[in-house]
Amino acid sequence: MARVAKLVYYPVKGCAGTSVETADVTPAGLRFDRAWMVVSADGGFRSQRKHPVMASIRSEVLDEGARLRLSAPGVEDLLVETVPDGPRHPASTFTWQGKGVHQGAEAAEWFSDVLGLPSVFIGLAPEHERVTDGEIPGTAAFADAHAILLTSESSLDGLNERIASRGAEAVPMDRFRPNVVVAGWLQAHREDDVRSLTVGGVGLGYAKVCVRCTVPMVDQETGEKAGPEPIRSLADYRREPEGGVSFGIKMAVTGPGQLAVGDEVIVHSMAGPSPSTDAAEPPFTATASRPAESV
Repeated sequence: MARVAKLVYYPVKGCAGTSVETADVTPAGLRFDRAWMVVSADGGFRSQRKHPVMASIRSEVLDEGARLRLSAPGVEDLLVETVPDGPRHPASTFTWQGKGVHQGAEAAEWFSDVLGLPSVFIGLAPEHERVTDGEIPGTAAFADAHAILLTSESSLDGLNERIASRGAEAVPMDRFRPNVVVAGWLQAHREDDVRSLTVGGVGLGYAKVCVRCTVPMVDQETGEKAGPEPIRSLADYRREPEGGVSFGIKMAVTGPGQLAVGDEVIVHSMAGPSPSTDAAEPPFTATASRPAESV
């Protein structure tokens, strides 16, 4: 029986995640997921792609989001009184352009010091509105493109078996920065074929596979580059026709609600064989490639 093994949200886009036992899920994903973002003067988002140290920046949501505690190695913690509505600042991700709420000079200076370049710290604006693409459209906060990233333990096991065959070290799941990790699917990359599911009181619908950038090669504990794995091994069997390699799927929230670690994952529709055939299938078989975006 498939169940939720882990839930993670990332308060500040590109920074460390927070594991939780239960989560409220809004149309835009887990509550407070990518609700804040570090950007440049023109609104371009800061990312581990160029600034791997962001993985070591931790944020703790306090008082229902009224305050945010920021911490990073080598600097003093900063307690931010968040600004729900105030001066706007340009904001953009890969697929969206808009504006966020400036969170003040002190927070901007703190991030500028940690990253070593001028930065602005912003939050979601009350009027934030964004439509995401994919097979099932939805909405999102400051995530790259979609509300939920779902992965499975079996996919990681299959990948790590391939990595081990090279004599390299296994990678942990946090390299892929998922929101929902599923345990109990016997076939690796079974999630690629899922089209709709219910978990706890939440409905999720498939948008597209997740094409990976260089972030999975960043050690999420130290904030240092640690490649070439897992991208090197993914390139052996997970190449996408439009470029890049994939791991996990992007999902839209079709029914907001609550979910918890241990909740049963009930699949309603699949693009491939039904889940009941899992036991008869090879455990680490790559699925067919599908068009996806680079994130």
